[in-house]
Amino acid sequence: MKDNPQFDFWYAVNNTEVVAGPQSRLETFGATMVNYHLVTELMDSVDKVRVREGKLKAFRPEIITPQSIDEMMLEGFGSEAREYADWLQHHADELQILKYGFKIQKQEINDYILSDPLEAVIERVKDGLAESGDPLGAVLVGVDRPWEVCLLKLMVELVQGSVAGNIQDIRQQQRDRKTQRHQQIEQAFLNASRDASKVPELASLLRQNGLFEHYEDRFFAAVCASK
Repeated sequence: MKDNPQFDFWYAVNNTEVVAGPQSRLETFGATMVNYHLVTELMDSVDKVRVREGKLKAFRPEIITPQSIDEMMLEGFGSEAREYADWLQHHADELQILKYGFKIQKQEINDYILSDPLEAVIERVKDGLAESGDPLGAVLVGVDRPWEVCLLKLMVELVQGSVAGNIQDIRQQQRDRKTQRHQQIEQAFLNASRDASKVPELASLLRQNGLFEHYEDRFFAAVCASK
């Protein structure tokens, strides 16, 4: 196995289990620090178990927009793909793709070895996590080398458990912003109807939000009415 890094990778992934996952999902609008406890048997010793305690930083999820899909993924594709990209750009509200990033905080790793059977150590670590009440704690059982790969299983489960809630939060934020923007525009129209000097301010607000063409007829009607 030492002579085949690819085999090492898949061996680690396929022999890792998250036995106690975080109770809280990843933050939508900020970074999340997950406290992991990785339990592994030493490969050359009997009833020798290593416990690694460290932190896994999950960065704020990034929204992959239809525009960025166009820029990143469609270079070199034909006209049909380009037409699909154009369709995506006009249906942005129907598409939410999130990109997650993780980083192992190396400086936070605590490593110790216990002389007990694997199952006994697992239960002890799980009990310790339960007593701590840490909502972002996780216990994994994996392999001693390459142990960092074991954290991929945790990353996948974190994303699977968080993506639906993250998207819901983002959509709610978008709805709130749209409502706030609508209220600002309506107030600007009202101000312009009462005071002609406010017309430039209204025009600027519409252009900043890329909505001048949408409100163009109403804008010029308001200009005429204010004279």
